[in-house]
Amino acid sequence: MRVLVVGSGGREHALIDALSRSTGVTDLLAYPGREGFSPLARPACGAGLSPEEILSIAEREKIDLTLVGPEGPLVAGAGDLFARAGRGFFGPSSGAARLEGSKVFAKRVLEESGAPTARSMLVRSLAEAERALAAIGLPVAVKADGLAAGKGVVLAATEEEALETARRFLEEKALGRAGETLLFEEFLRGEELSVLALVEGEAFALFPASRDYKRIGDGGTGANTGGMGAISPVPGVDTVLLRTIEDDVFRPVLRAMARAGSPYRGILYAGIMLTHEGPKVLEFNCRFGDPETQAVLPLVKEDLLPRLDAAARGAWIEGPIAVSEGAAACVVLAAPGYPDRPITGGRIEGLEEPPLPGTRRYHAGTARKDGAWITAGGRVLNIVARGANLDEALALAYREADRIRFEGKQWRRDIGKPGVQG
Repeated sequence: MRVLVVGSGGREHALIDALSRSTGVTDLLAYPGREGFSPLARPACGAGLSPEEILSIAEREKIDLTLVGPEGPLVAGAGDLFARAGRGFFGPSSGAARLEGSKVFAKRVLEESGAPTARSMLVRSLAEAERALAAIGLPVAVKADGLAAGKGVVLAATEEEALETARRFLEEKALGRAGETLLFEEFLRGEELSVLALVEGEAFALFPASRDYKRIGDGGTGANTGGMGAISPVPGVDTVLLRTIEDDVFRPVLRAMARAGSPYRGILYAGIMLTHEGPKVLEFNCRFGDPETQAVLPLVKEDLLPRLDAAARGAWIEGPIAVSEGAAACVVLAAPGYPDRPITGGRIEGLEEPPLPGTRRYHAGTARKDGAWITAGGRVLNIVARGANLDEALALAYREADRIRFEGKQWRRDIGKPGVQG
């Protein structure tokens, strides 16, 4: 089977790594990919990430199954376009991808399905923002309705911060159309959990639970990022809790989507807050998480290709996903200045040496120049390690991360430590 993975980050490198070990893959391509993905996948040529361009590449290369990593093409309708062309595609339709593409749509589905979530109010003006703030109280999560490249959620501690955020989004159009409608949402306290499910209609199977760490600094301080690390599985998350999440979140939401005429197919990622009242949904993503995928996939011991292919064809393979014992950890190495203004072009030392046994290096923002590896993005490398337990996996990941050197390297030293906030 000829397989195309769309994307160029650590998540896509992890997917390619997993698929490269499948006996069913005869040719593996990456678009746009990175030089660091070779020799596992060969690059495909194209111009842009529009659904039309991705389909053009799949047809030209006679691809049997296409997987899209980033959310943009999914929300823009890549799944619909491939379905009309009769070409294999693993991912949701544009209607189903609204679970990520529209915070308002996702909230409506959660409320109508009865899945647990935070109280919220719709806001389209500063007057409505003032009323919502009075009803919900502080602190408050201000969320832009549309996709905003990770910049559409602000946790406001004061009235001034909440209203200033609303003004920037609504009146200054800081996020463009993505911020024309907002949600003011109750601030939930607890520990966050990421739960990824492979879905076909109302059938689903969970991957091991994971936790990611978004803030740039140790202790969960500093700016939000795309993710500075992840662990899987998560200590204290047992089968009872996961069964509750299955029954209270995934089953009712997938049933509601099917009844609404947008049955879900692909990966559904639920961001969960473990509150004192039980798990509540923070958000949905319509694709593999990044960097959660990098910590989850090394624990999967079965060949994923048959499951992905079956779901893409509207079929289903019964049974839980086979998972290895132990744990995995991912540590992100970021460029100086990330996340606001990453400085790129710095020489990376250490990649010429083989990785430590039990570790993997996933390229997220690297390039080759004059025979050397250089930084070429905000998140540069993902260092992943497996161990018999989480402490062992973390120790090994940090040992390997220490061996990679570039000027201004940013990385958190507290990934996976008990009580540390993301």
